[in-house]
Amino acid sequence: MKIMDCTLRDGANVVGNGFSPERTKRMIEGLLRCNIRIIEMGNAKGLGATRQGIPAPVSDEAYLDLIHPYLDQAEIGMFLNAKRFQEENVAMAADKGISFLRLGADAGDGSKAYGQAETIKRYGIKVRYSLMKAYLLTPEELAEEAAGLEAHGVDEITIMDSAGTMRPAEAGAYVEALKDRVKIPVGFHGHNNLGLSAANALAAAEHGADLLDCGLLGMARSAGNMPTELAVALMHRQGKALDVDLYQLLKFEDQELIPAMEKEGYHVPLKPADLILGYSGAHSSFMKTFRAVAQECGVDLYRLVVETSKRDRKAPTESLMRQVAVWIQEGTV
Repeated sequence: MKIMDCTLRDGANVVGNGFSPERTKRMIEGLLRCNIRIIEMGNAKGLGATRQGIPAPVSDEAYLDLIHPYLDQAEIGMFLNAKRFQEENVAMAADKGISFLRLGADAGDGSKAYGQAETIKRYGIKVRYSLMKAYLLTPEELAEEAAGLEAHGVDEITIMDSAGTMRPAEAGAYVEALKDRVKIPVGFHGHNNLGLSAANALAAAEHGADLLDCGLLGMARSAGNMPTELAVALMHRQGKALDVDLYQLLKFEDQELIPAMEKEGYHVPLKPADLILGYSGAHSSFMKTFRAVAQECGVDLYRLVVETSKRDRKAPTESLMRQVAVWIQEGTV
């Protein structure tokens, strides 16, 4: 299971059409520190939108120059709405060394994008594809469309629940249908309009999804995406995506991202401390003691909560917390 972070593209909707160059760099560096290596960024409406009157803080070219120092550390690319496809933009992105373009069109319109996918491939760029509004077709119809796209060079395909309308059984059925029909990786992109993005992501993973699209702190258009940190926590509980450092991710959010986004007026629906309580099964009534012990012993609070809860979730004592803190310091847990 791989995590694809879309904050710098879909999440940019919470601030307009794109993040500032400085915020973009800081988010990329934060994602790299926790080992998330697939990143979608740029104008929220995709490559070419700026030239068509939907401006972001900087041009597509400036965003691509900005990511150049990171391209040897991660796959970093842009979304490309099929309706805005222009070969000159693809050529420019290729010249700048972009890792991938994610071509997107509404479900049912895939055949119109065959030539576009082939053009992107000719420029040596990896082609991801978004089946937007996937629920417009049945799982079987969507799988057939995916097969046609695979035959025309698409390297990876994503089922997009663009309106956040799917239920878990539906998310699972769509993933299963595509996995039975194509050989390329299948991803799932869920929105939270019915409060089901996490449940749908779990269902998608259980039915074989290879990637989950996410947004830091849930940032995205409308009701938001599956929060990246929640996706990582849930996948870790299933023994997946273990290469991503959850503690480093939460540290980045607590210390850098949340303070910055709160200044932008963004409300964080699920704070890292509350997430870690659910992840570990620790009751919030013990948090005051956990904080005091973590600070006094100089250990990571969230790691202390998790490791202590592995030993006692009912009524962990301060003595146990201190013992676990020693084990953390010694590197034996």
